[in-house]
Amino acid sequence: MRTTALTIALLATTMIGAATITATPRGAAQAMPGAAVTASAKPNILIIVADDLGYSDLGAFGGEIRTPNLDALAARGLKLTGFHAAPTCSPTRSMLLSGTDNHLAGLGNMAEMLTPNQIGQRGYEGHLPEDVVTLADRLHDLGYATLMAGKWHLGTRAEDSPARHGFDQSFDLAQGGGNHYGLDLARDGKPGTTYWENGRQLARLPDGFYSSDAYATKLIEQLSRTDPAKPFFAYLTFTAPHWPLQAPDADVARYRGRYDEGFEVLRERRLAKLKALGLVGVDVTPHDLVLPPGRRWTELSPAERKEQARLMEVYAAMVDRMDQNVGRVIAHLKATGRYANTIILFTADNGAEGIDIARSELPEFRARVAQADNRFANLGKPTSYAGYGPGWAQAATAPSWLYKGYTTEGGTRVAAFIDWPGARRTGISSAFGTVMDVVPTLVEAAGGEWRSPRHAGRPVQPVRGQSWRLYLTGAAAHIHAPGEAIGSELFGRRAVRQGDWKAVNLGDTWRLFNIADDPGETRDLATREPAKLKALIAAWDAYGKETGVILPSVASRYP
Repeated sequence: MRTTALTIALLATTMIGAATITATPRGAAQAMPGAAVTASAKPNILIIVADDLGYSDLGAFGGEIRTPNLDALAARGLKLTGFHAAPTCSPTRSMLLSGTDNHLAGLGNMAEMLTPNQIGQRGYEGHLPEDVVTLADRLHDLGYATLMAGKWHLGTRAEDSPARHGFDQSFDLAQGGGNHYGLDLARDGKPGTTYWENGRQLARLPDGFYSSDAYATKLIEQLSRTDPAKPFFAYLTFTAPHWPLQAPDADVARYRGRYDEGFEVLRERRLAKLKALGLVGVDVTPHDLVLPPGRRWTELSPAERKEQARLMEVYAAMVDRMDQNVGRVIAHLKATGRYANTIILFTADNGAEGIDIARSELPEFRARVAQADNRFANLGKPTSYAGYGPGWAQAATAPSWLYKGYTTEGGTRVAAFIDWPGARRTGISSAFGTVMDVVPTLVEAAGGEWRSPRHAGRPVQPVRGQSWRLYLTGAAAHIHAPGEAIGSELFGRRAVRQGDWKAVNLGDTWRLFNIADDPGETRDLATREPAKLKALIAAWDAYGKETGVILPSVASRYP
């Protein structure tokens, strides 16, 4: 339990409520809705983002991977079973930092995947445009020290760096991913990944570089340089467990033999644990596995099973190592007396990654795999280059349908939780939320205003998310009203959510689901509820016009 003198002010302004929730008093004073935040009472804020993390990878969400530090935070806080991101990483990051839709924040498509009709169009810049103000900008103006370490993926130019978007201190990987040991660093005019520190491109990386270790170390260094009397906003964005799957040998060894029974068995075990933890209804029907012909576990050769099991071992080690580094940051906050007054939000950026890199036809993957040493004994080491494929991904997204890259629940419902000082409620929340809600909620936590159409004298994109403050304090019955329609699109795959209803189109036809009754999206109700589907399609059309969606002119290559 964390209680501080700031409890009264913070409770009125921080995150997050629940639709179905186990309420646990924390022995802290209670605030009336609308109480103001004084300068001395501003909370610190830490956002932690995992890259391509599966929904049930953490122990707190039903996984077998060792994640004690994140599990402890989740146990103290509120687990968010209805929290949603975009289907892939850079669109999610644009929404999280801007509070608006990715099509308005410059990431209507991933910069790497733009189709001919999207190139050069507004909303498809591949970086944050001038009319977007970030959470860091807003909190900086409210007196916060703003810090960032990890993956950026919101533009690769100097003018796109975190240093130009409100962060006082930053250490960032500009691209979406890369070798976790930094072996693909761009240098001497050669192409590759680029790392930046405080707006300057680095020619070399620290000795012994491994992404998760380096990001935690840099953030701790940044925290050590800030004025302890000043509140901080820290944005810690791991590239783990994004491909290529690479982890230190000692961490991989911890998982030897753990996955020899295959992804279908793991899926069943995790789903059973999710149900036992109350994170999924006991009567929920999971969506069927979607696999290429001949790729079920029993259809794989012994050599293929051995390789697949090893890849999952490496993946688990990456998650484990990430958790160790979260523990280092938390230990630093405790040692410096700053933990008790820190709001901590953890989220994944999308569903688990289902690309089978070894079998992908994408030229960039084929070239990298050809250059890598993917012999069995070398898998997971710095010179390997592999992913784990759709079987393990769907073990992690169950009971949901599909995985990263899709607007189904498997692509957009993410593991997330919030831990904040003086909370009145802990447990599980099934309230629907999106990453666009982060900006309004945390700006209010800091005592700021987010509704203005102008910032620093210039017009900016309005925030489309909703603050959780009134819901948390009991002054509102909902975060997103049942009638509010929230659309999404990526790679031409569309979806719209309104209350418990969701319509999905993966580039072929519209389907209709009641997510409350069928979170696995297993029963298409389109023919049974034609009026509801028609209304949701109309809502998506309105959303598409409002946000400037440009559907791709060619079929997506992803995944």
